[in-house]
Amino acid sequence: MLDRYRAKANVATIQEIASQYDRVALVLQGGGALGAYQAGVYQALSEAGCEPAWLSGVSIGAINASIIAGNEPSRRLQRLEQFWQTISGRKIWAYTPEGDIYRDIRNRTSSWMTMTMGQPGFFKPRFPNPWLEQSGAEGATSFYDTAELKDTLEQLIDFDVLNDGRKRLSVGAVNVRTGNFVYFDTDKVRIGPEHIMASGALPPAFPAVRIEGEYYWDGGIVSNTPLQYLLDQEEDRSSLVFQVDLFSARGALPRGMADVLSRHKDIMYSSRTRQNTDNFKRIHDLKMQLLEALKRVPAESRSADEERLIADYSDAGVVNIIHLIYQHKGYEGHAKDYEFSGTSMREHWDMGLEDTQRTLRHQQWLTPPTNAEGVAIHDLHREDPT
Repeated sequence: MLDRYRAKANVATIQEIASQYDRVALVLQGGGALGAYQAGVYQALSEAGCEPAWLSGVSIGAINASIIAGNEPSRRLQRLEQFWQTISGRKIWAYTPEGDIYRDIRNRTSSWMTMTMGQPGFFKPRFPNPWLEQSGAEGATSFYDTAELKDTLEQLIDFDVLNDGRKRLSVGAVNVRTGNFVYFDTDKVRIGPEHIMASGALPPAFPAVRIEGEYYWDGGIVSNTPLQYLLDQEEDRSSLVFQVDLFSARGALPRGMADVLSRHKDIMYSSRTRQNTDNFKRIHDLKMQLLEALKRVPAESRSADEERLIADYSDAGVVNIIHLIYQHKGYEGHAKDYEFSGTSMREHWDMGLEDTQRTLRHQQWLTPPTNAEGVAIHDLHREDPT
């Protein structure tokens, strides 16, 4: 009974801290099969009463974000679980002995099955092979067909709920013809299954998705995290941002070719959080310097525009980024993002749940930074390595 009371008090405290911000956001990176980690993160936030009002994602992050935004509160976790059980439900082995070497072999088997058979409810191989197709044919530009994903999204997402304005959703994609990065945002357009599929259309595996006469690929080929887009919107609003990354920029020195392939993928798809926040901090500091300079000008000598700047910058938005980064296991190789076994899925989900629960126990990390600081970043695995 006492433990239950403490849990409720903790939830109330977290809700109180979160209410000090203008918005709470959940930012989800791409990473294929590793995306179950993000589902665990959301479960912990939901159970703590720290519900994000803005969800932004790329690739698998866009799919997870859309399932959350596109369902009533009581069904969100259920729909997330249904999605991950659908695409990870294929049996690999009847039994896996204990030990990393067996998990490594099992994971290799699972990723080989993904390449040769696809994933149920997600994608399947094209026949004939696209190398044998004529140029310009429908199947000539991707190795897999993603029609099953459209059916899955339509079954799991209520697109009227997704677009009703209660939650904001933005998903990133790349225009194939222009190379420009584009965000489909419910504040600006009505999002349908095609927008979500476009954000996850990673070439050459998946085909480009046609939207209003243009074709789009996975946003991860330009930027694998939508943090910068969020920071650029309504800069005067304070934000508590939970950024969930599936590839770590930091890692061990490779000791073999398998390690090289894995490390290369980590670096290529890792977010550039520090660069984004450094830019935000630099701009914020310039605003604060300009604010102090304007305040030294006698009030009777200030123009109307200068008065507006003083009012605006006196209430400049601060950003607190809670950074959650999936920590890879020793038996996970370079195929970790397309190894969809149920065992790995559950492991990833549980890790996201545990990492977020541990993070939320550090309630001081959630406190808004001062206006002078502008931005704060907290990372569980750097600040609390226990």
